[in-house]
Amino acid sequence: MYPPPHAHTPWQPIRRWWQHPALIITALVLLPPAGIALVWLSQWNQKKKIIATVLSGLWFLVVFLSPDAPKKTGDDAKSKSPTAVTATATPQSSAPAAAAPSPTPASAMPSVVGTPFAGAEKAVEALLDTELTARSAYTDVTLGADHTQWVVCFQEPEAGSALASKSVSATVHLVDAGTTCPTEKGTALRPKSSPTPKPTPTPEPEPEPTADNDDSGSGGGGSVSYRNCSAVKAAGKAPIRRGDPGYGSHLDRDGDGIACER
Repeated sequence: MYPPPHAHTPWQPIRRWWQHPALIITALVLLPPAGIALVWLSQWNQKKKIIATVLSGLWFLVVFLSPDAPKKTGDDAKSKSPTAVTATATPQSSAPAAAAPSPTPASAMPSVVGTPFAGAEKAVEALLDTELTARSAYTDVTLGADHTQWVVCFQEPEAGSALASKSVSATVHLVDAGTTCPTEKGTALRPKSSPTPKPTPTPEPEPEPTADNDDSGSGGGGSVSYRNCSAVKAAGKAPIRRGDPGYGSHLDRDGDGIACER
C-alpha cells in the first residue's frame, strides 16, 4: 500500500504586534479612532471589521461626544473634591479632638535682692541644679566663711529673667549685715585716698648786694661803701669819684680821685 498523501495547509500571513486582538479591542474601548485604524490593519475578515467599526463608532459618539459628558465629568470631580469628602467625614467624628498639650513655661529667676544669702539659696534651690555662687559686693572686702546672713545687693541673672534650663549658674553679691550696699558692683568700701602733691617751693629772691660800711674812705661820706671794685661794678656805680657816695681810698689805687676806673 502506498502512504496517504500529506494534507495541504493553506498559507497564513505573519501577525504583527499591532494586529493582536487584545490590543485592538482595548484601543476600540479606550480610544476608538485608533482602535478602528488597527481593526482595518488586522487580519480579521471583512465582516468582523465592519461590525467592530460600527460598534466602536457608536461607543465614541455616545460616551465622548455626548453633550452631558462634560457635565457628568464636572459633577464627578465636584463630588470627589476635598471639601465634599471633608463634609461627609465631619458628622462621623462626634468625639472632640484632644487638645494639644501646652508647652511648659520656662521658670523665671526670683528676686533675692535685700534677702540674706540663706534665704536666697532656698528661693532658687528648686529652680536650679547648680549651687548659688556668693561673692563680696565690695572689692576690698573678703567674703566671710559664714556668710549665710550676709545681705544680697546684686544678683545674676536679673529678677524675672527666664531660666532656659536648670543648669544655669546664678551669682549673688553680698555685704555684711549692717553694711550699706554699693551703688554699683566693683566698688571699694574704703577707697584709697590719692597722695596730696607737695607744693613746689617758690625760690626766694636773691638779696641785692649791700654795701658795707667803711669809715676808712675819705671824701665819700654817707653810709654806702663798697668792699672792692667788683662790688662797685656789680652795683653799676663804676667809676666813682671823690665825693660820690661809696668812694673810698681803698678803691682808688693811684690816688687820682677816681676809683674803679678800669
